[in-house]
Amino acid sequence: MMRRCFGVAAALAVAVSAATSALGADLPKVTLAMSGWTGFAPITLAQKAGIFERNGVQVEIKKMPTSNRHQAMASGDVQAITTTVDTHILYASSGVPVTQVLVLDTSAGGDGIAARDGIASLKDAKGKSVAVQFGGVPQFWLAYLLKQQGMKLDDLKLTNLEPKDAANAFVAGQFDLAVTYEPYLSTVRTNNAGKIIVTSAETPGVIVDTLAFQPDYIAENPKVVQAMVKSWFEALDMIKAQPDEAYRIMGADVNQTPEQFQASAKFVQWYDRDMNRTYMAETLPKFLKEANDVMAEARLVRRPADVSTMVDASFVK
Repeated sequence: MMRRCFGVAAALAVAVSAATSALGADLPKVTLAMSGWTGFAPITLAQKAGIFERNGVQVEIKKMPTSNRHQAMASGDVQAITTTVDTHILYASSGVPVTQVLVLDTSAGGDGIAARDGIASLKDAKGKSVAVQFGGVPQFWLAYLLKQQGMKLDDLKLTNLEPKDAANAFVAGQFDLAVTYEPYLSTVRTNNAGKIIVTSAETPGVIVDTLAFQPDYIAENPKVVQAMVKSWFEALDMIKAQPDEAYRIMGADVNQTPEQFQASAKFVQWYDRDMNRTYMAETLPKFLKEANDVMAEARLVRRPADVSTMVDASFVK
């Protein structure tokens, strides 16, 4: 009897999968570039749980380094990018126009700087070796923090490593400091390697992730963009209604147990519709100008970006 039940369940699962695939084949397709950052996980949930397809869009996720995403967009390989506000500024300043349509999350302790014993703060880090991703939020956030201390990136010995590799290298004893984020920051925490001297909980609103498309794509495909925005909010609803299943799906994508993923998610705040309405209309335009100035001063961009066209708040109203 049990084998028969399993057989029926398996057949049903195959039938549902086939039906979903058939439906998806007729839908407009969007390829989205992102990373394994915990804040992006509801996008994976929306894909795996069929939320995108129920809203009329098929989404393919491509995970790639931050430095490659705008090139992939410029070539047409991807149509959507999720990354931080400062990184979108970097893309725009390099000639790839992007318009942000949705705030995804803010890091509330999910980003951090790990340091060896004897380094109590960034003031003690002058001349030390640091593993940090170039051209992404780790380098921008580090520059932001150093400016508050009257320091510059040139005061440190920087090595370009992706956040996951930076965490692993630090645990292996290869650097004095490492800038990384969840779920990789937990690698430092669980291995008791040095200590975390600062987290994004101390800089609220500075590390914020958004979803962006190119302006021309938005003008030509407003229904697709709206479907993706709607799917994000429905994924957040699923997390509230079915937390165990949601954490299982999101954790599996980054090789974490549901419990491990839930623990890392405590350091991230996902933005619902009400939060989006306020941030997109009021806060984001001001922060774009501030971040643009910080990046220009730290020479993270060759020239300041034109931030006047980088926000479209109409899709979250």
